[in-house]
Amino acid sequence: MQESNSSPVIATKRRHSAAFKRKLLELIEQPGASVAGVALEHGVNANLVFKWRRAKRERKRPAGTVRQTVLLPVTVVEPEESLLASALGGHAAIDKEGVIEIEMGGARVVLRGRINPASVRSVLMALRETA
Repeated sequence: MQESNSSPVIATKRRHSAAFKRKLLELIEQPGASVAGVALEHGVNANLVFKWRRAKRERKRPAGTVRQTVLLPVTVVEPEESLLASALGGHAAIDKEGVIEIEMGGARVVLRGRINPASVRSVLMALRETA
């Protein structure tokens, strides 16, 4: 005769203390730390840690504050062949098309298509000067 375990499995939602959340958020801010690694070490889902981090950032943001898009002036100039060769340092534009998104100093730059390393360098220097 086979015995059956008729007690139902009760699903419970785990609740984490504020101290536990603070500890994990401090750990992921350490240089070289990854959210996935810290979450795995402490037995929680990485998406949950991301949610806690997002909530913390939103609490720090003053009420009514809206992120404003910053537009930077851009001038497109056809470079001379010799200037292009020296700027690239022997590196040609990447053959594959793609997208690069850069957020720096409150500005967001999206580069699409064939990306020229010298152009990216120029954009980053301009962003650094404005930050």
